[in-house]
Amino acid sequence: MTAASPPYPACPVPFNMARHVLTAGTPDPDKTALSLLHPDTSEDWTFAALTAAVRGTATGLLGAGLTPGDRVLLRLGNTVDFPLAYLGALAAGLVPVPTAAALTAGEVAHIIKGLNPALILHDPDVPCPDDPRILPLDVVRRFRALPATPWHMGDPARLGYIVYTSGTAGKPSAVMHAHRAIWARGMMFDGWYGLRPDDRVLHAGAFNWTYTLGTGLMDPWTQGATALIPAPGTAPGDLPARLKTHDATIFAAAPGVYRQMLKDRGKLDLPHLRHGLSAGEKLAEPVRTAWEAATGTAIYEAYGMSECSTFISASPDTPARDGALGSAQPGRRISLRKDGAEVAVDTPGTIAVHRSDPGLMLGYLDDPAQTAARFDGDWFLTGDIGSRDADGQITYLGRDDDMMNAGGFRVSPLEVEAALLPFDDLTAVAAAEVEIKPGASVIAAFYTSAAPLDADALHRYAETKLARYKQPRLYVHLPQLPTGANGKVQRRALAPLYKAS
Repeated sequence: MTAASPPYPACPVPFNMARHVLTAGTPDPDKTALSLLHPDTSEDWTFAALTAAVRGTATGLLGAGLTPGDRVLLRLGNTVDFPLAYLGALAAGLVPVPTAAALTAGEVAHIIKGLNPALILHDPDVPCPDDPRILPLDVVRRFRALPATPWHMGDPARLGYIVYTSGTAGKPSAVMHAHRAIWARGMMFDGWYGLRPDDRVLHAGAFNWTYTLGTGLMDPWTQGATALIPAPGTAPGDLPARLKTHDATIFAAAPGVYRQMLKDRGKLDLPHLRHGLSAGEKLAEPVRTAWEAATGTAIYEAYGMSECSTFISASPDTPARDGALGSAQPGRRISLRKDGAEVAVDTPGTIAVHRSDPGLMLGYLDDPAQTAARFDGDWFLTGDIGSRDADGQITYLGRDDDMMNAGGFRVSPLEVEAALLPFDDLTAVAAAEVEIKPGASVIAAFYTSAAPLDADALHRYAETKLARYKQPRLYVHLPQLPTGANGKVQRRALAPLYKAS
């Protein structure tokens, strides 16, 4: 039976994503919307200041000659400049395109070629090839003081923003989302967060990570809550002190951050914390158990992807049971499918989201064939396998492709392999995700050559070709790569080879 709940209310018309995010803060303009947490102090932004900076940025971007619908590539660092530019572009009806700061200039060049942005907002500390469309960060910052531009209102289904994810073809896929995607995130407020206007949400990620942008910034602001972001360079071991000092009520992080926070610690004194949130990759049960013992609070996990954010989760009202991820969020239509049909209870199937979900992508940029390939009738196929019990609890069983997970980022093995193959004396290479200890996995490159190669040299070479999160952490020499009868590399056989060794 398809997991469904009463339909979610339709998105208002006309609509603007940035306006929706900032409206809840209007009645209390002096309330703190954002605190950037330094060791001994904080940099605070009120809702009034935040809204003024966003709308001033919109004015400046339009004044730079852009028109609604133009694409704006963001090459910005882990600073408040990132969300201000993102929301400013949306406020003006432009299409912001956030990208990971860790990408190399070569990787960004490929994106620029396919995207053809009208403007590139560039922090000089972030890699980016020279381009006449670059607008320097110091100019963008001056936009904040400009008069407010009117919100660009329109059809909530119009293109709002584009995000990139590694695709199975070995190249980044540009995912198009509508303005209404922010409206759909309201299904997470009760279905995952238990989010309230008086909450103080601390997200451990960087400003320029889409997980932080949504869960750590835009969603709290949409509720009129306060977002807390640790200053760049804050170590996981310092986060408990930040949580306590700044009265955080909800904590969000990737599983690896929880694991590092708990290392060599006993009890954590977090008197205001209600619970934690986890997404990006599967949370290991030993980490969950250790956190509950250390803090007396639960971690609620969510499952999603770039094409639809999160849509299955546990929550304070509906906790997960027996290792399950949780349930379909209220308002979501979720199906587990095989061979074009819904599978039975307790039977593995591909997790799918109905085409009608307002948070589902509009499609892949300039690639209708790739878009069509992801659908089974009216169902978007995630490529991940799960099973559902009679109560609607969904358990994650793994991926049905070779995609790897690196700290919450999905990485294609083809992209890693293509980058490494030109290395001198390397004759063949295949990448796979391997577990190095319970709950901790890394990307490994398995290669063939006449003799084992210098691992340090391979690391240095990868640094010039791949963003850090895509770079293999292990290099394993094999006499030959495992292949099937058709000669194709069997990547799923690599992790067992590593484990056996």
